[in-house]
Amino acid sequence: MALDLPSRPALGRADFFVSEPNRLALAQVDAWPGWPSGRLAVAGPPGAGKTHLAHVWAARSAARILPAEALPTLDLAAGVSDALAVEDVDRLADLAPAERRAAEEALFHLCNRLAAGGGSLMVSGRAAPARWRLDLPDLASRLAVAPVATLAPPDDALLAAVLVKLFADRGVGVAPPVIRFLVARIDRSFEAAEAVVARLDRAGLARGRPITVPLAAEALAAPE
Repeated sequence: MALDLPSRPALGRADFFVSEPNRLALAQVDAWPGWPSGRLAVAGPPGAGKTHLAHVWAARSAARILPAEALPTLDLAAGVSDALAVEDVDRLADLAPAERRAAEEALFHLCNRLAAGGGSLMVSGRAAPARWRLDLPDLASRLAVAPVATLAPPDDALLAAVLVKLFADRGVGVAPPVIRFLVARIDRSFEAAEAVVARLDRAGLARGRPITVPLAAEALAAPE
């Protein structure tokens, strides 16, 4: 019986494939606890590895990781970790005005509390903090001066590694010719890699066949 089970991404340090597009960003994360002012921003497109880097850092620093949208519900009175990673801060602009204000104020107080206590803060978004649409000027100014670890779009080596990892996260093994076939044909983006892996996984399940080059060609040629 073919079961379309949810995937569980591997987020350990050994699972992070190092290539030119992410080498410098990883080095900046690894520079902790020597981050200037105890802060680092990680910027990159969806699927580029921002969450993976947060988990790599959290394994060393015992940091707590939370999505920016959870900031309004954070109980600051209960105390916070000495190390915190807040993901997708740029998406606060998509929240309703009241939630957005509460989230920005919570993050502003966290910045101050961590700075006063010698703690560390990692924030992430699709672009550098200077380009985030933040309504709170004091928060914007604090985040804008943080060093930025930028994850660039993948080269062929990184795209191939990402494809292998995404298939492995789903418990699917594919032969190297399939990976080479896909690298030569899909867009150079992490989103495209995630989409094609999901598409081929569904195709393999639906047809009850392993993922081969002929199946990949058939699935890519078929309308979605």
